[in-house]
Amino acid sequence: MQALAADPTEARVEALLKRMTLDEKLGQMSQSTELRAPLSEKNKAEIRQGRWGSFLNAAGPAERVEAQRIALKESRLGIPLIFGRDVIHGYRTVFPIPLGQAASWDPELIRQAARVAGREAARSGVHWTFAPMLDITRDPRWGRVAETLGEDPYLTSILGAAMVRGFQGGSIGAADSIAACAKHYVGYGAAEGGRDYNTTWIPEIELRNVFLRPFDAARQAGVATFMSAFNSLNGVPTSGNEFTLRQVLRKEWKYDGMVVSDWESIREMIPHGYAADPADAAFKGLRGGVDMEMVSTTYFDHLKALIASGQVPMSWIDDGVRNILRLKLRMGLFDRQPAGLAIAADPEGAAIARRIAAQSAVLLKNDSNTLPLTTKTIAVIGPLADSPVDQMGAWVMDADPKEVRTPLAALRDRLGEGRVHWARGLKSSRDQSRDGFAEALGAARASDVVLLFLGEEQILSGEAHSRAFLNLPGAQEALVEEVAKAGKPIVAVIMAGRPLTFPSVAAKSSAVLYAWHPGTMGGPALADVLFGDAVPSGRLPITFPRTVGQVPIHYAHMSTGRPPSEKELGIPMGTPLDPRGFTSKYLDVDFTPEFPFGFGLSYTTFEYANLRLSSPSMSLAGSLTISADISNTGSRDAVETVQLYTRQLAASITRPVRELRAFRRVHLRAGEKQTVEFTLKASDLAFYNSKMQLAAEPGDFHVWVAPDSALGLQAAFKLTR
Repeated sequence: MQALAADPTEARVEALLKRMTLDEKLGQMSQSTELRAPLSEKNKAEIRQGRWGSFLNAAGPAERVEAQRIALKESRLGIPLIFGRDVIHGYRTVFPIPLGQAASWDPELIRQAARVAGREAARSGVHWTFAPMLDITRDPRWGRVAETLGEDPYLTSILGAAMVRGFQGGSIGAADSIAACAKHYVGYGAAEGGRDYNTTWIPEIELRNVFLRPFDAARQAGVATFMSAFNSLNGVPTSGNEFTLRQVLRKEWKYDGMVVSDWESIREMIPHGYAADPADAAFKGLRGGVDMEMVSTTYFDHLKALIASGQVPMSWIDDGVRNILRLKLRMGLFDRQPAGLAIAADPEGAAIARRIAAQSAVLLKNDSNTLPLTTKTIAVIGPLADSPVDQMGAWVMDADPKEVRTPLAALRDRLGEGRVHWARGLKSSRDQSRDGFAEALGAARASDVVLLFLGEEQILSGEAHSRAFLNLPGAQEALVEEVAKAGKPIVAVIMAGRPLTFPSVAAKSSAVLYAWHPGTMGGPALADVLFGDAVPSGRLPITFPRTVGQVPIHYAHMSTGRPPSEKELGIPMGTPLDPRGFTSKYLDVDFTPEFPFGFGLSYTTFEYANLRLSSPSMSLAGSLTISADISNTGSRDAVETVQLYTRQLAASITRPVRELRAFRRVHLRAGEKQTVEFTLKASDLAFYNSKMQLAAEPGDFHVWVAPDSALGLQAAFKLTR
């Protein structure tokens, strides 16, 4: 405590703490949604009394200004409120959903998008966002896959840290910065059956090697807050989990920021079967290490009695309040009174939104160079071609659909209305009616090429929107069959919040462009890609299955004792007495994915050659340089995302068949060749062993420099002592 006392922030925290009543302390540990416009007399009285430390989704800018004025000027201790809001992938300007942004593999652009979102939110009086979401998931049935950055802990770590830096800016105390929140801590993305809020069972060794890594990266990037998750983890709800919150976060990582529960997740420990009643939930939430309770009120209602009975030590309360006060001081909230706030788009927002939407689009198929388009007339068909709300995707709170530029509007602007033949075909992505098919077929017959905008509407992805099937909903596949009768080239543009399965649509299409939910400027961005003003550079941040029966699926799986050979399919020829062909596969579908992690096509072609290593081995104290020549062998300038993977062939525990270690976006002019170089250290190869020790182990390794997780140039090296 002596070292901390020298810190002026800590000194102010301790001085305040000594003056606070127990009610004021419990108020700081409570977050409410009950702040509406206009402010009620009850709101004003509670703020004066210090009843709440934070408000979630609080009214509008004017009410936030007034509420903060009351807190600073009329409450006994002048402790400011902190206003939280879900600024997930934009505020006024909406960027692609996080899973879409991850497909850009561009940390700097993602940082810029988060910076815009932070500035826009801060200008309206929002202090705190509940992002980035750092859950690792390998199950696209889970609705919240839309909010994730994909399946890979390394990619998620890099991109999540970029989001933290964007939201928080150069200083968390700056007026145009907001506090970020690393969520959901931890394991939420491994929910059984892909059902939201469901149970997760994750061995500690996998928890440390996979699920905790992005959260540690966010901590190292300076994330201001953590959020405990809804799920139970290995039998203990994460909002009462001493192992993850106290052992790992506080003791091992030395984290001194604030932890908030998810919405009512303290109270929800009762239906989990972990807490007997609200008082028990309050006890176990605080014991677990949650500082602030979101929405439910078990802390305020029951901790006073638990302290009086001796069940809860005052030190638990004081530690939680310290973390909250420290955050507010670091943010400068004690020392500034906001004024003149408003919800408005950032001047840079539209340009960045357009760029990241274009970079997020992943070209999955392009037979006969159908794209980019050079045709005179186009048919624009499908329920998502002109649907602003659906284009924004899930978790959009403050945007105006009127500011969204749809693909139909952008294509009409580019070509003129006379060259664009528009037919909705279906009223929504879920529509089963075929009433619009005749009009759609007519538009296709009148055009040189058909652009079919398919996928999922907004309401089918996000929190509590899990799906048991991953096919295109409604009568979309039937619409494609009908339009195909025109005999014109079909370009399928799929806008969705998760990986979908669409083999029949892909078979009937000359080109497939996966656009996710691309946000405010998705229309112009997609027009840029379709007509070649932007060359596709998106790469998949998550594996696309052939069928939902393969789920969960991911590239960094372990091998088995009987791995299948490539394209192995069908009934084995052997028997249990003679097990020929008894391998780890399916009888009825190829075990490989439809599209692998890291995959994406371009309007040019790239050649990988001359893989070389600086040495055939490296020591635990050394490093290894891996390089390859990447050539643009086509006629267009483009970006190639060069990926580095490794595999340890034998270790004290089994290791994945490949692990992403690094990547680099390389811009190559037509005909240009560049040498791309990576430096690998032994620490990059470290993993948690069966004793939960983080260490690299000597042994034999394979290494790939590759365009995706299934291909690439391969070499070998040894890690030695």
